Amino acid sequence: MRKKTEERRQAILDAAERVFQQVGFERASMAQICSEVGFSKATLYSYFNSKDELFFDVMMAAASAEFEATKSLLDHSSDDARAVLLAYGRQYLTVLYSPRVQAIRRLMATEGNRGDLGRRCFEFGPEKGQNIVAGYLKTLMDKGVLREARPLLLSQQLHSLLEAEWIEQFMFGVLGELSASQFAAATGDAVDTFLRAWRPA
Repeated sequence: MRKKTEERRQAILDAAERVFQQVGFERASMAQICSEVGFSKATLYSYFNSKDELFFDVMMAAASAEFEATKSLLDHSSDDARAVLLAYGRQYLTVLYSPRVQAIRRLMATEGNRGDLGRRCFEFGPEKGQNIVAGYLKTLMDKGVLREARPLLLSQQLHSLLEAEWIEQFMFGVLGELSASQFAAATGDAVDTFLRAWRPA
């Protein structure tokens, strides 16, 4: 029974994601989502109390598993910080610039100013991720691999460097498909720049 419940919930999330991407949050209705998934309104509301709640869960479900797997690459026990950051950076960019996550980010940029929706998504997604990376960077500071600084600031700088080559193209909707070799090259440049800036003299 639990499996069937989870399958229904996922089916609703998948249908809602399609509808939100097709017409946007404002124009989307619970009735459209019901039609897309083939469930009654009663069934839909038994899983999600409102369109805002459904939208939030769509945002989080879209990439949470992939990002959690990415964060698991931050091996605090490894003595090779560059190798750890390279592995993390490549996977981070692979997830971030996948077609699905790009679509979700664009949708979030458009709809995030609705009430506290943007704040909730930021706290659950980017802010949580930045803090996890900050924890790893603090470990590197404690080992003497990096100079002492605010760990969260360094995390923000690292993520900015990783995206630096493509963020403006992404924002203006002119970014083409990216390859694994491009992710690897951009990660290498970003990590080396970051380490040159923050390793002890």
